[in-house]
Order: sequence, then C-alpha cells, then structure tokens
Amino acid sequence: MKANLLLKERVVQTECSFVELVVWRFPQPLDGSSHSFKYRLAYVVDGQCVLRYDNEAGKGDHKHINGEEIAYPFTTPGQLLTDFWQDVDHWRQSYE
Repeated sequence: MKANLLLKERVVQTECSFVELVVWRFPQPLDGSSHSFKYRLAYVVDGQCVLRYDNEAGKGDHKHINGEEIAYPFTTPGQLLTDFWQDVDHWRQSYE
C-alpha cells in the first residue's frame, strides 16, 4: 500500500525541547482507524517524550501524556495539529 508523506518536520522549542510532526496519507484506512491518515506527533523535553499523539496499528487514535494513554477523537489532520499544539502549550505552562 503506497503512502504519501504529508508532513515531516522538527520544530525546536527551547535548548532542551523540540516537537516532531510526521503525517502520512494512505489510500485506505489502517487497521484500527476510520480514516486514511497515519501520524506521530511528539513533544520531547530533555530527551524524554512527554506528549505524543499517534494511531498505532490496531490501537486506533490516542495520545500519551506523561505516560498515560488517552483515546483521541480524530476528525481532520488540521484539527489534529491544533489539538496537539494546544496540549504542547498546556504542558509547557504546567511543567516548565
């Protein structure tokens, strides 16, 4: 199944933190998803991933915040990015 890479970017936030964004579009939905996007959005601080959104095969859409896995209601890639950046901002306000 051929996929199209839509986004692959690393955004430096501070000297010790960065965001990595990877989004693919597949011709058909993946196992566990009702949409055709595969994604991995991560916020890394001091070498540790403190926030991640992904849709691992068979698990569906979810996010990890400080080690806790929470279901994520995916709607669109644009909303996914908005929600992720809001969580990054919230994490930074709470922990930095």
